[in-house]
Amino acid sequence: MKKALLNFFERIEPDKAKSPLLHTAYDAFFTFAFTPNTVTAKGVHIRDGMDLKRTMVTVVVALQLLYVFGTYNIGNQHFHALGMYTGTFEAIHLKIFYGLVKILPIFVVTHLVGLGVEFYYAAKKGHAVEEGFLVSGALIPLIMPPDIPLWILSIAIIFAVVIGKEAFGGTGMNILNIALLARVFVFFAYPTYISGDEVWIAGIEKVGAGAYAGQEYGGIYGILDSIFGAFGWATFGEGKQAVVDGFTGATPLGLAAKGGWAAVTEHYSVSDMWWGHIPGSIGETSKPLVLIGALMLILTKVADWRIMVSAVVGFVLCGLMVNGIAPDTFGPETAGVFKFMAVPWYYHFYMGSFFFAMAFMATDPVTAASTATGKWIYGFFIGFIGLIIRVLNPAYPEGWMLAILFMNVFAPLIDHYVFEANVKRRAKRQVALAKARVEAAPASATTVTAE
Repeated sequence: MKKALLNFFERIEPDKAKSPLLHTAYDAFFTFAFTPNTVTAKGVHIRDGMDLKRTMVTVVVALQLLYVFGTYNIGNQHFHALGMYTGTFEAIHLKIFYGLVKILPIFVVTHLVGLGVEFYYAAKKGHAVEEGFLVSGALIPLIMPPDIPLWILSIAIIFAVVIGKEAFGGTGMNILNIALLARVFVFFAYPTYISGDEVWIAGIEKVGAGAYAGQEYGGIYGILDSIFGAFGWATFGEGKQAVVDGFTGATPLGLAAKGGWAAVTEHYSVSDMWWGHIPGSIGETSKPLVLIGALMLILTKVADWRIMVSAVVGFVLCGLMVNGIAPDTFGPETAGVFKFMAVPWYYHFYMGSFFFAMAFMATDPVTAASTATGKWIYGFFIGFIGLIIRVLNPAYPEGWMLAILFMNVFAPLIDHYVFEANVKRRAKRQVALAKARVEAAPASATTVTAE
């Protein structure tokens, strides 16, 4: 059967010279389905059963639980804002299908645009499609708001792939994390879509000063309603319901930056933040599911545990320092930054995307430090600097995107000094060993040698 399939694929292989783009597409899908039977004949190699494409697929598999929960949570947050179906499993079909309608276009556009750029450069340069976008394409939808306009997403992906990767030579040559580049582009070029207090719940529209309402359902929602109605299930209806009193579209971090921990717990419980029933980027809210993905990457040795552990150490140390500096009492005139500084360090684990960033972004083997010692240093400073940015930057109450990109730039320098230190230490050890041998040699032997 396998041989028949191989023969079939070999017969339909497009000519590389006449149809470079078709051949590139064919090669990409062929090598995805089959392991190539060619090996490098010369040189020093590391031989392993895993090739780069299978390594990338492992990361994509580790993200699947986050896709499932993120899809559910998009709908769950939407209906919670409207005060409808507040139970976890109540009208779960509406929540899942609402999330699917939001996330599928983001996923499809991400891959069409990103792979389009990859295929174009592969055909132009005459090489196979590289595997790097498998992971970037899986990560980007998870770090975007659920209502991100698709045209902004497209520009961000083109910027990230062209400027962040192809300009440096392609997969394995990029200095900065590609998925984070897409997000940082949106943050700096279109800040109102990814920061502020009103962007993190899908389908909630501003209808007046301080007044919000749900979107009007129609189109695909009408088709779904006809199906759900046939089974006697709850339906979307007409839409345009007013949101509940006290509604806030802000994330816990957005609230903490203004009013500290008291402002956060006024709207969200600790349990909600831990399990992920909060507004935020699509795939970052559920901490247990992120930790399951992180454990999978560690057990398969796709990600390095040193970076994750050292990032936690840097995070905790910085959190203790910030708590120590924060004032003990607050008044009405106290600035929000001091209230944020007073948030107990362990509650920072519940807010934002620290675990996601450490598991799936900081451990990128291309942009992280390569040496064992360098990984400890690299991860520590991501945790330390990230929390400083989160607490002290009023314009962006999160820190990991900027901290990881910052440390991406310094990763080669860290490795350089680690190598230099190793060379000096070994040279010093050799000198010491040679001196010890001379001192331990018998006097007669020394004399004979001298003669």
